[in-house]
Amino acid sequence: MHRVTFVAAARSSSLLAERFEDDRPLDQAGWEEVQRAAAGLVPLAAAELRYCSPTPRSRATGDALGYAPLVQLALRDCDMGRWRGFTLGEAMAREPEAVDAWLADPRSTPHGGECLLSFIARVGSWLDTRPADEGGTLVAVAEPSVVRAALVYALKAPPSTYWNIDVRPLSAITVTGRAGRWNLRFDGMFSQPTRA
Repeated sequence: MHRVTFVAAARSSSLLAERFEDDRPLDQAGWEEVQRAAAGLVPLAAAELRYCSPTPRSRATGDALGYAPLVQLALRDCDMGRWRGFTLGEAMAREPEAVDAWLADPRSTPHGGECLLSFIARVGSWLDTRPADEGGTLVAVAEPSVVRAALVYALKAPPSTYWNIDVRPLSAITVTGRAGRWNLRFDGMFSQPTRA
């Protein structure tokens, strides 16, 4: 059985300014949040395997916590096509009907990128293909959207559940199990609440 703890990357902007497929590095507030949360998150560096998504802020968060994580392309954010770099508000202002369609249908790709269903399946496939050693502990630092996708997959929840999961920067959540059979595990809080 595996124990996989996902740690949401520290922020690179205020929550209201979050952008699709944001490649910006950690901002000053993000670095300060990592410092405050470190005491609770640094023990995860003892995990046998340590991974991160390819974004600058995920790599920097993992490095700052002493994980020395390996980049995993499968943990990249959802491909948002022509909306890459936009905030949700900016996409809505330019293409309101397309955004509505995308939010309503997990198979929709009005932006020309990846549909929500494919994104969830990609992250789930990564989870299911971790090395098969019994008792393995893993930590993965990833964008909040990737953590949300992993939770939807692990719980076998309907794709629309994705929109109802709020993953804050530097929050940690653990799933235990093996391919096709995952359980959500609550061990307590690892990090301090962050300010929006």
